[in-house]
Amino acid sequence: MLFIKETPFKEMIADAVEAFPDECCGFFFGNETVKKRSITKAMAVNNAKEGDKRRRFEIAAKDYMYAENFAEHHKLKLLGVYHSHPNYPAVPSEHDRVVAQPYFSYIIISVLEKKFSAIRSWQLNNDFQFEEEKIHQHAFIHQTK
Repeated sequence: MLFIKETPFKEMIADAVEAFPDECCGFFFGNETVKKRSITKAMAVNNAKEGDKRRRFEIAAKDYMYAENFAEHHKLKLLGVYHSHPNYPAVPSEHDRVVAQPYFSYIIISVLEKKFSAIRSWQLNNDFQFEEEKIHQHAFIHQTK
């Protein structure tokens, strides 16, 4: 289960809305126990995809390295990647699944006509298929809609 603090939640949503109609992308950090992951920090990065950014995102290798160093320096875990789906549900595409890595959580934010619509998280299972990861519903999630 994911617990998202208010500040990183709002930062991810703001990034997704601001990037519309393109996809945004970024990382999130925090800590974890056996049963839960707590997100305490989000970091937006540039969508490095060449060409049409409305249906794809790409994170540059230098941004991954920076995120790993940031996590180590701040004694946090790099828990995953977030990105938006402009005018599309918060459900992973086949492309999302193919490029996903084990361990990471993948948060997808649906933005419909420049308004936040939904947030969902996914993780690869042992068969390399996505399974939804429950997000703890904080009161601020409902205030954002």
